[in-house]
Amino acid sequence: MGRLDGKVAVITGATSGIGLRTAEVFVAEGAKIVIAGRRIPEGEALAKQLGVACVFRQTDVTVEAQMQALIALAVEKFGRIDCLFNNAGGPAQTGGIEGLEVERFDTAMATLVRSVMLGMKHAAPYMKKQGAGSIINNGSIAGRLAGYSSSLVYGAAKAAVIHLTKCVAMELGESNVRVNSISPGAIATGIFGKALGLSTDAAEQTPAMLRDVYKTAQPIPRAGLPDDIAHAAVFLASDESSFVNGHDLVVDGAVTGGRNWTQQQQGLTALRKAFDQGA
Repeated sequence: MGRLDGKVAVITGATSGIGLRTAEVFVAEGAKIVIAGRRIPEGEALAKQLGVACVFRQTDVTVEAQMQALIALAVEKFGRIDCLFNNAGGPAQTGGIEGLEVERFDTAMATLVRSVMLGMKHAAPYMKKQGAGSIINNGSIAGRLAGYSSSLVYGAAKAAVIHLTKCVAMELGESNVRVNSISPGAIATGIFGKALGLSTDAAEQTPAMLRDVYKTAQPIPRAGLPDDIAHAAVFLASDESSFVNGHDLVVDGAVTGGRNWTQQQQGLTALRKAFDQGA
C-alpha cells in the first residue's frame, strides 16, 4: 500500500524541479494527480510517463479562471480533491529597494502570492464539502529570515505565503481541512539560474553544479534535493499528518538553525589567537 492510496491531488508548477519530482513521488505512493504548468511539451511528457494516474493541464496560476478550471478538472476526472500543492513559483527581481520596478514587483507577487490565494480559494469549497483535505503551500526560508534570497521581493512574497497559510488554516481547520506550508532551504533546482537571468533551458542544466555549491551551506553535508521537499509533501498530504495544521515545515538541513559548528569553532580559534597576541 502507498501512503497516498485513494488520494487525488493537484500539483502546480509540475514541469520541473520540486513540482516534477513531487508528481512522481505522489503517483508512486498511490495518488491520482492533476499537474499544471505553462510548458505544454514538458507537462504532456510527464503525464505520459506517469500514465493513467496523471492528467496535465496547461495553466497560468495567476489567472483566476484557469486556476478554478484546474481544480474543477481534478473533481471531474477523479471525483474529488484531497490535496492541493501550491508549488508554482519563479524568480523575482534582484537588487535593492531603490531599483525595484513596480511592474516586475507586481508580476512576482502575482506568481508567488496571488496564485496561492487562488488555489486555496477554489479548492476550499470542494474540501469543505468532503469534510477533509490538505492544502500545502510552498514557502521558503527566505520568507522566515531576511538575507536568504538574492531578491528581497521573493523573500517578502514568501513571508506573505507563510502567514496567509496560517490565516487560512485557522478558518478551514474548522472544516477538517488542513493548510500547511513547506519552507525549503538551498534546494538544487533551476530557480537560482532563472533568478540570475539564465534562460529556462539553461537554468534547468544547473542543478548538478548547485549540488556542489550548496553542499557546505548547512550542517547536513549536501545540498537539498527536490526529493526532500517531495517526501515532506507526501507526509502533509497523507493521513499521517491529520493533526498538523497551520504549520510551516522547514526543510533546510538546519541552515537557519544558527552558525555552523565548524564556523563557530574557527571564530573561537581566531579569537584565542587574538588574545594571545594581545597578551
